[in-house]
Amino acid sequence: MNDKSALLDETQSIITPDETMDSRFLRNVFIGMFLILIVIFPKIFIQTQIYFKSREISTLNREHDALKEENRIIRAKVEQMIYKSKILDTLF
Repeated sequence: MNDKSALLDETQSIITPDETMDSRFLRNVFIGMFLILIVIFPKIFIQTQIYFKSREISTLNREHDALKEENRIIRAKVEQMIYKSKILDTLF
């Protein structure tokens, strides 16, 4: 019976390890979290900058297309007015 108790005492530390968190464990957790944050934050920052720049580019592209269309319409009106003035000048 004594051998069984001794064997159980020896294996007890392996089966149920000591669950106290010592300072080394907490230090390693904080260092790990810090390293992960160092890697993740620049990636998030760059992604948000790319997103906002792409939104700005999209807005500028829409405005550019609208201005090109407006320019085309104004040129057509000017051409029409020039044509009318040439026709009216020849009639009078």
